Amino acid sequence: MLSSNRLSGLIALLLAAIVIGGCSSTATAPVEQQEPVSEPPVAAAPVAEPEEPSDFADDGVTPIDANGRPLSRSFYFGYDTAVLNPADLAALEMHAQILRRNADKSVVIEGHCDERGTREYNLALGERRAEVVKSFLTSAGVRSRQIETVSFGEETPADPGHTESAWALNRRAVLSYR
Repeated sequence: MLSSNRLSGLIALLLAAIVIGGCSSTATAPVEQQEPVSEPPVAAAPVAEPEEPSDFADDGVTPIDANGRPLSRSFYFGYDTAVLNPADLAALEMHAQILRRNADKSVVIEGHCDERGTREYNLALGERRAEVVKSFLTSAGVRSRQIETVSFGEETPADPGHTESAWALNRRAVLSYR
């Protein structure tokens, strides 16, 4: 005697076979053959390739993001350091991508300091700040011939004040595209 589970399985299999068999059809009437309609050949319209969005604003030197907003070109440093801020790395990577895509463009990286320290020390620190940005860009694939560095030391402050907030604005590296 068959168990109830086995009997249920056989019944389900039998019903499935009946449903599948009942759904098949065979065409017995011939299908009328249609004569092909001849139409004059149509020349294919040239496909315009989508224009790649520009990496620069209309002035040709202001780098912009995918939304058309200008990218930050100033990167700030702590007192007496030439260490990149981790929060700046994403923006620097975007600059690297733009420079890789635009081999005809170049950038000058200006290193700046606050007024504290000797003139010679600040020129050297400004140079180290510019060089650390250059090092990041070249490690991200930018050709070194696209990058020039210069140090202004304390000579061109962003804020001429003599406060900590003014000094923080003056400790920077600035990218200028050409």
